[in-house]
Amino acid sequence: MNAQTVLTIGQQALYMMVLVSAPMLLAALGVGLVVSILQAATQINEMTLTFIPKLLAMIAVMVLAGPWMITMLVDYLRRMIEAIPSVVT
Repeated sequence: MNAQTVLTIGQQALYMMVLVSAPMLLAALGVGLVVSILQAATQINEMTLTFIPKLLAMIAVMVLAGPWMITMLVDYLRRMIEAIPSVVT
C-alpha cells in the first residue's frame, strides 16, 4: 500500500460523506433560511423556534432519501471490502 492508494481511499471516503450528508444539510439550510426570514419579518427572536421545523425537515429527508443513502453507503463499503486483497499486496 503506497501513499497514493491511501490518498485515493481517503478522497473517496470524503466524497461519499459529502454526497450522503448533502440532502439533510440542504434541507436544514433551506428550512433555517425560511424560518429566519419569517423571524425577521415578524420580529420574533426565539432561538428555539428553528429547532422543530429543522428536525421535521430532516426526518422527512431521512424518510425520502434514506434508502438511497443506505444503498450508497452499502455499495461503498462493499467496494472497499472487495478491494482489500488488491490494496494489501
